[in-house]
Amino acid sequence: MVVRVIPCLDVDEGKVVKGRKFRDLAVVGDPVELAVRYEAEGADEIVFLDISASWKGREILRDVVRSVAREISIPITVGGGIRSLADADHIFRSGADKVSINTHAVKNPGLITDISRKYGSQSTVVAIDAKNSGDFYEVMIYGGREPTGLNAVEWARRAVDLGAGEILLTSIDADGTRAGYDLKLIGIIAGSVEVPIIASGGAGSPEDMYRAIAAGADAVLAASIFHYRRYTVYDVKRYLYSRGVAVRL
Repeated sequence: MVVRVIPCLDVDEGKVVKGRKFRDLAVVGDPVELAVRYEAEGADEIVFLDISASWKGREILRDVVRSVAREISIPITVGGGIRSLADADHIFRSGADKVSINTHAVKNPGLITDISRKYGSQSTVVAIDAKNSGDFYEVMIYGGREPTGLNAVEWARRAVDLGAGEILLTSIDADGTRAGYDLKLIGIIAGSVEVPIIASGGAGSPEDMYRAIAAGADAVLAASIFHYRRYTVYDVKRYLYSRGVAVRL
């Protein structure tokens, strides 16, 4: 298995932002400029998330997606505010290789099947934002603003049964802390489904990424360590390679 290293662009009103535990967002740059930079550094993919589209009730910013897609050749996964198959159609036509659905997958699970049947499971990503409730990991929607009562493990299994080909798994508790991924969360989800897991939330170093892979992740996603130039994508890949992880250099 070749492990993917994936920078994430959280976009709000057309600008890339980053916060901590889904709060206190600060603008960090332009999505096109950052995507071009990350491709040059060796990123395997880019994840583009319009983080306010769902809770603000608006469509995803397709013009921004098109601008990014025109400038880079690596795969792009796009999520945020995708409510229907028609919305997904628009995103694919804008240049996405995969779509990521979260809030509206929970509210309408049949959407997973609709997208998977038309575009294939390999292009259907279900994002799970999970928060440790003490007894279990709870699925949160609307950018971490609304609890669902759903157990993340059970929801991941159901999402795969419905057609998801990949799980984008974010720990809300770890997000933006740079204290490391939630390895327990990664382990229990990876052990519960047979599709690739993208680990997200908490990356502070290449060592954190190595630990996430050891816990069961098939890909590692990060934002702030790349945005603020603590490490480049190539730094991460070179470290992982030194630890025996198969990566594209």
